[in-house]
Amino acid sequence: MFKKVTHEEIEKTKAFHGHWCPGLAIGIRAAEFALNELGKASDEEIVAVVETDSCAVDAIQFLTGCTYGKGNLIHKDYGKNAFTFYRRRDGKAIRLVARPRAFSGGNTLSKSQGPTDLIETLRKKIQTEGLTEEEQRLWEENRLERCNQIMEASFEDLFEVKVPLDPPPKKARIHQSLICESCKESVMETRTRRFEGQILCIPCFEKLEKR
Repeated sequence: MFKKVTHEEIEKTKAFHGHWCPGLAIGIRAAEFALNELGKASDEEIVAVVETDSCAVDAIQFLTGCTYGKGNLIHKDYGKNAFTFYRRRDGKAIRLVARPRAFSGGNTLSKSQGPTDLIETLRKKIQTEGLTEEEQRLWEENRLERCNQIMEASFEDLFEVKVPLDPPPKKARIHQSLICESCKESVMETRTRRFEGQILCIPCFEKLEKR
């Protein structure tokens, strides 16, 4: 039986993230699907690979138990609203890719301007000159309406379910630490660089390389 994310879980996810928005709603729905298909992460049993750094990732982290610190939340900077989940014990895996229309919908500024146009128009104004009181109201109304639409939509309308691009990531490993010969700080061995015979951390390497 399919188990939906509860109202309490949604409210806790909002509190964890800090605000309510369509991106977080997409993440909640992706996490909901993964929880039903694969279960919740027990230590590193479930692995999430996210291809975006959007608000959605906070929902996936909070609800599935896949976290950056445990090494079972992996970010790949592809700029896609795509989320892959693996279960290590049996190799089951799914990749969810948000459909372009998943973020459309809501109110409009005028009959000639579609909902996506509205969001883009207001987003640009926020970044440049700011919104009028009426535009701010429309912005907030549109975001709230789109959040509600996402939470009520079918998974078929929100996502394509695809085969993962890659095999399951290896478990996180603990590597030896070395001392950077420039700043004298401890750094993981696999993140060191060599420059003129010195072992350096990445920031020190980049500073010397630019001289």
